[in-house]
Amino acid sequence: MTILLAPMEGLLDFTLRDILTRVGGIDRCVSEFIRVTGTLLPERVFTRVVPELNHGGRTTAGVPVRAQLMGSDAVCLAENAARLAGLGPAGIDLNFGCPAKVVNRHGGGAALLADPELLARIVSAVRRAVPAHVPVSAKMRLGLYDTSRAVECALAIAGAGADELVVHARTKADGYKPPARWECIAGIREAVRVPVVANGEIWNVADAAECRRQSGCDDLMLGRGMVSYPGLALAIADPARPPLDWVALMPLMAQFWALVCDKIEPKARAGRLKQWLNYLRRHYPEAEEAYGRLRTVNEPARVAEGLFGMPADAGVRYAPSCYGEVS
Repeated sequence: MTILLAPMEGLLDFTLRDILTRVGGIDRCVSEFIRVTGTLLPERVFTRVVPELNHGGRTTAGVPVRAQLMGSDAVCLAENAARLAGLGPAGIDLNFGCPAKVVNRHGGGAALLADPELLARIVSAVRRAVPAHVPVSAKMRLGLYDTSRAVECALAIAGAGADELVVHARTKADGYKPPARWECIAGIREAVRVPVVANGEIWNVADAAECRRQSGCDDLMLGRGMVSYPGLALAIADPARPPLDWVALMPLMAQFWALVCDKIEPKARAGRLKQWLNYLRRHYPEAEEAYGRLRTVNEPARVAEGLFGMPADAGVRYAPSCYGEVS
């Protein structure tokens, strides 16, 4: 079984990837999307979103990171993929699943599922543009408003040369509303000849087991479940393993805070920590209490003191990192 860490725009950036992969259990990450809109991007754009490119395409813990591209122009995506491949990612992923309206209005993300032929052209162009040793994968949803073309889209993607396919078990219209329709992945897995990874609504070990049963997939991608419980990947791999409790999580949160203070602009720092705390409330009563105290606090120093009992920059000593400047 392989466990992947999902791309989550606005949440799971390199700082949180760094910390969650230090916990263990994650075999590979996919970055948040890099938007391609008609121009050949400079290398600094790729390294800003995926600073792991400066360190062999891996997080501090050594977990490989595939860089994700999103766009609808096959030629432009291919040109950018070629430049990106030169920076040494663990692979290139294509976004066919984002449900955001602003993305879909411009023909990107899940909107592409309306045109399987375009999906195939994009994948084929990117596959031809990058060296054979660089994996090309894709992430899709089950469709726009229904699942009627899910297998057709998957066959287009796999047939055009994708090495792996992640399927988020919802349509664009579903957004992130439960339930995830894991059973719909089974038909895709049976139809294509590439590995299929199941994704969506996996919050605990029982969800993981049921997802694997219904989808027929051995491999899983974790998103919000991993953010809410950083020990989830380890627990799925070994259900008998002792849980990651709040005491064990606190040094990891200090490491996260140190990275945020070092790499994120000051006005956004408190929000980043509270954002993670908000997710942690689902699993940890201590996070519920801390979030209640800090919800309206926006000064970084007060947030750090309120959660860790230390000055804003005191957590730096906890966080050796492979990342240099992120411009």
